[in-house]
Amino acid sequence: MRASKEASAALRFLPRLTIPEGRLAGKKLRLGQFQKDFVRGAFAKGTSVACLSIGRGNAKTALSAGLALGHLMGEIECQPKREIIFAARNRDQARTAFAFLVGFIEGLPDEEQEQFTIRRGSKLEVETDMNGGGLARVIAADGKSILGGAPTLAIMDERAAWEREKGDNLENAILSGLGKRDGRALIISTSAPDDANTFSRWLDEPPGGTYVQEHRPPFGLPADDLESLLIANPGSKQGIGPTPEWLVSQAQRAIARGGSALSSFRNLNRNERVSSDDRSVLITLDEWMSCEVAPDDMPDRDGPCILGVDLGGSRSMSAAALFWPDTGRLECLGTFPAKPSLADRGASDGVSGRYIEMQERGELSVMGENTVPPGPWLAEIVARLDGITPASIVGDRFRHAEFSEAMQAANLDRVPFIWRGFGWKDGAEDIERFRRALFDGEVKTTPSLLLRSAFSDAITLVDPAGNHKLAKARSLGRIDAAAAAVLAIAEGMRRKATPNKKARLEWA
Repeated sequence: MRASKEASAALRFLPRLTIPEGRLAGKKLRLGQFQKDFVRGAFAKGTSVACLSIGRGNAKTALSAGLALGHLMGEIECQPKREIIFAARNRDQARTAFAFLVGFIEGLPDEEQEQFTIRRGSKLEVETDMNGGGLARVIAADGKSILGGAPTLAIMDERAAWEREKGDNLENAILSGLGKRDGRALIISTSAPDDANTFSRWLDEPPGGTYVQEHRPPFGLPADDLESLLIANPGSKQGIGPTPEWLVSQAQRAIARGGSALSSFRNLNRNERVSSDDRSVLITLDEWMSCEVAPDDMPDRDGPCILGVDLGGSRSMSAAALFWPDTGRLECLGTFPAKPSLADRGASDGVSGRYIEMQERGELSVMGENTVPPGPWLAEIVARLDGITPASIVGDRFRHAEFSEAMQAANLDRVPFIWRGFGWKDGAEDIERFRRALFDGEVKTTPSLLLRSAFSDAITLVDPAGNHKLAKARSLGRIDAAAAAVLAIAEGMRRKATPNKKARLEWA
């Protein structure tokens, strides 16, 4: 990308700065290639908002503070009375960027330092008379605090961590103020924990005039995979942030500890959209991936087959899971109606092109127009068994009438149907049996984006007695495939635990 006039000025100014802290303190600032790319994109002609998503420790806050100083001094922007805003979830968080700004000022020549007034009291501000004057100030996530302002540059630090309502109010107030003077916004953060977060929507659905630079590795790779770690941490090989050796060692530590340590590492250091709060997750993504095997290593379709079904409502997904408890083989398929299209549905659900990718992998199909017809859909699922008749079908008892009609339409009315509820009573038992089977290595499946996506969105709600029931982590999440898998595996484990009873004859 060819640098604009403002980008060229920024790239000339930043190397003049002295790093104020860290292992490179006292040395001149040297930009990595990913930082140069961001500066060119952020200050390109027609760009009003620039988003940077990258792993923790890659100097994104330091970069934005350096750009703020260049803007404040009039080296990048020539407007008089420039106004720069450092916005964060709270004042303490914004103080980090402010500290970098002050640190860079203290590294300037004495004659330049004298032209700054630094206020560290109730307000964190830096003011200068250089080149028409400018003011940089810190604000917290309260939109009312900047009503009436007219910033020329706004830096929204760690946007993914802002509270939803207050954060959106602050963002809207900032963006409306920037329009008064053709200002520019830099939105920087590690990845949000889910696709519904406002920062995720900026990355997935950028409006016109938005530059997006996201360093996120492909979904579902091992936490200690070095190649993908370097995607999330591009500065690692350029002496910026954590070294490759440190990243791998921390990944292995997180894998060994599991739980929240692993989820937090994936979210912060691998820049993945994984919730770091696992207190109520059904299972972690890494726990699920432990049961994935190569297609050639899949167990055979031996013994009885359990069909778990989560029948979707209007315009929603229907999912089926086929489980052979004797061998542990699990197969799963999801189906959407044709309207809206998978591309439009992915955009509205905040998952971009994930549904299309699932369809290309053969894990997601399309049937019906506005709804998935239960009868033909169930018949298609059974047709995939190549002549095998399910030993039983497991489904939600509240959809009794629809299931009965669907089974008759699919000529499955003679197959035993087992009614299960998704509430505390049945749900707690099914979830516990499912988890035990998974942790004991009794479930094997091929890598499935459908199932990975479903389990990443699945949580459990816990009642005072410690019972669990399945729920969504986010309103736009699709956990239908996870629900079907839980039903099928739990029933398979019940069947496997029940001893075979031999018939006995007694003469009267």
